[in-house]
Amino acid sequence: MRLPPLLRPRTTKQIEGGRAEDAALAYLQQHGLKLVERNFLCKGGEIDLIMQDEHSLVFVEVRMRNDRAFGGAAASITPAKQRRLINAAQQFLQRYRMPPACRFDVIAIDGESLQWLKNVMDA
Repeated sequence: MRLPPLLRPRTTKQIEGGRAEDAALAYLQQHGLKLVERNFLCKGGEIDLIMQDEHSLVFVEVRMRNDRAFGGAAASITPAKQRRLINAAQQFLQRYRMPPACRFDVIAIDGESLQWLKNVMDA
């Protein structure tokens, strides 16, 4: 019998991903952003962090790689992943009668290096 997703033990990759998201969240909060929602999940995709930056809503993808051997964390965001992010953002924005200004940012963690890339794609 398979356990429901919430009752399954977390994999090492999921634990490391959670730590990367924790680090990204702390970093963004130190820079004045406020958390709106974490791990927004819908049929079309997932958004790691949704933050408020003054009057803008920021959809944040957190990517982590141990090294930059294959282009690093930022390069791992494929066109398919971008489509899923945009789809999830559109789903999230349906909550608003008048959607706020928004942008897509990436927190790329390569080993011990964290880089904040703002406004990385257009929807």
